Order: sequence, then C-alpha cells, then structure tokens
Amino acid sequence: MQLAIKIAVSLAVILLATHGARRFPSAAGLLGVMPLTGALVLVWVYLENQGDPGIMTGFAKGALWGMVPSILFFLAAFLCLKKGLPLAVVLLAGFAAWLLGAVVHQWWLK
Repeated sequence: MQLAIKIAVSLAVILLATHGARRFPSAAGLLGVMPLTGALVLVWVYLENQGDPGIMTGFAKGALWGMVPSILFFLAAFLCLKKGLPLAVVLLAGFAAWLLGAVVHQWWLK
C-alpha cells in the first residue's frame, strides 16, 4: 500500500507540472523542482528507517549539496535551448553537466 501511495503522489506532481507547462511554463518549472519531492522522499526515508537520525541527516546533507548538480543540469539545458539546439542535445548536455556535478558531489561528500 505504501508503494502505491508513493507512486500516486509522485505521478500527481509530475502530471500537474507537465499539464501546467503549456499555460504557465515558469510556474510548472518551479513545481517540477520544488522541495515537495525532497519532502516526500524525506517522509518515506523517515518511515522506512524509524526516523534514524544518522540516515535522515545523511539524506538531508546529500539533498542540500545535490542541488548543485541539478542547477548545472538546468543551466546547461537553458543555454542549449537558448541556442535553439534539438531536445536530444539539450538533454545530453544537461545530463552530462549533472553527471559531472554528481561525481564531484559524491567525491566531496565522502
């Protein structure tokens, strides 16, 4: 049942963001990256680990510094879109920037 709730809530957020993108693109972008996702994961991590402070703190630290690779993804995507590049190139550049940031993120947090 808990898995079904996780899937339903996650799907609702994604559908709301994608549905609203046509009419309110910047608001949909904000919804797509808002802390709601992080908050949901924080709740699930809490419930699945009986509120273990070590796990919770580690998750919060990883999420906090994990914003940097996400910013790199969207920065690369934004720059590619401004240049009129195809979506495949936009996504490739964005994920490459994110991956580089994620590798540095994991190295730095060890």
